[in-house]
Amino acid sequence: MEDIIQIKELSFKKLLSKELIKKRVKELAKRIDKDYCGKNPILLLTLKGAIIFAADLMREMKIPTQIETIIAKSYGMNLSSEGKVEVIENPINLNDKDIIIIEDIVDTGYTMQSLIKRLESFNPSSIEICTLLFKPKNIVVPLQIKYIGFEIEPLFVVGYGLDYAEEGRNLREIYIKVD
Repeated sequence: MEDIIQIKELSFKKLLSKELIKKRVKELAKRIDKDYCGKNPILLLTLKGAIIFAADLMREMKIPTQIETIIAKSYGMNLSSEGKVEVIENPINLNDKDIIIIEDIVDTGYTMQSLIKRLESFNPSSIEICTLLFKPKNIVVPLQIKYIGFEIEPLFVVGYGLDYAEEGRNLREIYIKVD
């Protein structure tokens, strides 16, 4: 029997279990530890969606890191991104720093493209993307994503930090919208 939940007027069914997510987060942390051994990267969390993923990822990492946050909004109250991206950043020094953007989901690529362009103006040593979810069939702009948790179909998802109209972020699993 499928786990079906209700958020507002929409129904969602389970896509990824908390056990599967936990296992994949550990694998990503291990890869980042290996790639950044001897370095102290800045983990740049995109709020609000990536906060749970980032917290779990950081707890699994062994290397020293710094964390910063940035707000990058492209969905608003909609079910899909329409390409308009609002970026709100904290005043931080990124010159000559290794940056790993921690993102909940890469859909069209508009948000990451805007964010990377903005970050490049601060002259960092490197910029990489670590996303929990990636929708390759929806990508509109070319991106190099080094760390991908799961590739998923172009469906609307909630849970584990992802929301529908600001609800569902607290769910431990990831759910897809049922038609």
